[in-house]
Amino acid sequence: MKTTKEKADQDIHDNLVNNLQELLEKNYDAEKGFTKAMKDAQNNNLKEYFKFQAAQRSQFANELTDEIRNLNETPKESGSTTGTLHRTWIDIKSSLSGDKDESVLEECIRGEKASVEEYEKRLKENRFPSQIEGTLNNQKSRIQNTLNKVKTLEDLADNNWS
Repeated sequence: MKTTKEKADQDIHDNLVNNLQELLEKNYDAEKGFTKAMKDAQNNNLKEYFKFQAAQRSQFANELTDEIRNLNETPKESGSTTGTLHRTWIDIKSSLSGDKDESVLEECIRGEKASVEEYEKRLKENRFPSQIEGTLNNQKSRIQNTLNKVKTLEDLADNNWS
């Protein structure tokens, strides 16, 4: 039987791993979302940008995978059902939209806002070891930068890339 301290330590460990696993899942979803956006985009520069973002999210997933393995746990290997549903919604919206690039950008904005909020919530509600907190803050900052850039790209698309 575990002591109270052992039980508390296990609960802290489980909470840490669960938070990292859920962020890992979100990054798998984002990577697939950006890959989908890359395929759907019509503008070649936009395609390249989405390709870069997909690679960045793959890097984030690798960083989180390493942190989970450092905790002697097995990382998840795929995204969520919610992410799959979101990509299906992007397909439907894109097929109905006259401006495919703008609709893809709108969905990217929505996804990136949700990612930033998810990171902020987890960082606010949990105490992570300093190395993990640093990784999460760095990733959140880079996602925020992506969000800002995508908003700018949407404004350009609104003006027909003029």
